[in-house]
Amino acid sequence: MSSEPFQNVILLPQTNQLLGLYTIIRDQNTRRPDFIFYADRIIRLLVEEGLNHLPVTPKIVETSTNQKFDGVSFLGKICGVSIVRAGESMEQGLRECCRSVRIGKIVIQRDEETALPKLFYEKLPEDIADRYVFLLDPMLATGGSAAMAIEVLIKRGVKPERIFFLNLICSQEGIDLFHARFPEVKIVTGAIDSGLDENRYLVPGLGDFGDRYYCI
Repeated sequence: MSSEPFQNVILLPQTNQLLGLYTIIRDQNTRRPDFIFYADRIIRLLVEEGLNHLPVTPKIVETSTNQKFDGVSFLGKICGVSIVRAGESMEQGLRECCRSVRIGKIVIQRDEETALPKLFYEKLPEDIADRYVFLLDPMLATGGSAAMAIEVLIKRGVKPERIFFLNLICSQEGIDLFHARFPEVKIVTGAIDSGLDENRYLVPGLGDFGDRYYCI
């Protein structure tokens, strides 16, 4: 089972296997094919954990041996929303767990004059207000871009309690921001780093996730 060290955070069980996966992707000497492979494994775990927290209803089915099985069925529809570009790396992991899942995209970039996040583009399912949303972005540092993405979703009618923010690594500062502004949004993560450096990068972090996944 997952532990919950903070009110709105679901932390993956800190097993030796998970620690081994993070050791590989944090290593600056890990080659890009290996980085992608092991990052994808963690992403799949995050998606599975997010699905564990969706509501269900009892459902009885009949098996091939003509017996009754007391199971459950998911309630409601889901969709993924990636914060471009790094968030797009998590889309395939969601598709592997949820067939024909709909995916939306949000583009947020830092304004060079103000150093603040600025919304450039959004394309979301028309019925997103009726869905549970998995917001996808590998890293939660200061939380500025993710918070703006949450605001976009809320303006489109998504209830905060229906939003799950999936990321591989987050900071305490990012968690605090979400706890203060969006206490009902759940963060599903695999690691909570010790802090941010003078450039606002996660420490120990792993570098620029998007560059390592797509470019290097």
